[in-house]
Amino acid sequence: MITESTPTVNPYWQYSRDKIACEEIVRRAHRETGFPATIIRPSLTYGPSQIPVAVGSWQKPFTIVDRMRRGATIIVPGDGTSIWTLTHNSDFAKGLIGLFGHPDAIGQDFHITSEESLTWNQIYELVGRAAGVEPRILHVPSDGIVASDAEQEGNLWGDKAHSTVFDNSKLRRLVPDFKATVPFSAGIRETVAWFDADPSRQEIDHAANERWDRLARVYEEALRRAADLGA
Repeated sequence: MITESTPTVNPYWQYSRDKIACEEIVRRAHRETGFPATIIRPSLTYGPSQIPVAVGSWQKPFTIVDRMRRGATIIVPGDGTSIWTLTHNSDFAKGLIGLFGHPDAIGQDFHITSEESLTWNQIYELVGRAAGVEPRILHVPSDGIVASDAEQEGNLWGDKAHSTVFDNSKLRRLVPDFKATVPFSAGIRETVAWFDADPSRQEIDHAANERWDRLARVYEEALRRAADLGA
């Protein structure tokens, strides 16, 4: 379980290191001047306009749904069994609003996350179910994905390749009625429906598609060669 006292260190991802540095600036201001600040740490938070997957297009998230519906290979890092926490934005808002103006929140840090834990295999299957298809999943080692796209180092080795389950008990001490009530199965159905409702939202990341297709071909060929060794 990750608590607020778990060390915040990330040697793989500049994005995370920048967030850690921002937290230290805020803490220093509170210590030295009494600046009234509360640090909030959500896990991967999504809503109607974002489809949270481990290997996808953040700027054009409908790309993963389009791939699933076309029957294209869906790349899942590792064996897909690491555990992740996804939080619907409406659930995050409950905790955030509960902390607003709370005097005991000043100078403190809090997680605000769902307590539903899903494997990446389950997450991709639920995205596929919301899209009305069964995804054609290919498990690729994280180091193979990073080798094909160096920008994935932070995203995977610094984040999503690891299991993350969060303890929200500190939040509940101040917001005792906090409870995340939107399971990912329901939230992702709303998200896919939002994209389906307007074709202008359905932008496709063609560069990412080409990169994933190339990686899938290389890895599927490697699997065929490995199978030949045992023949």
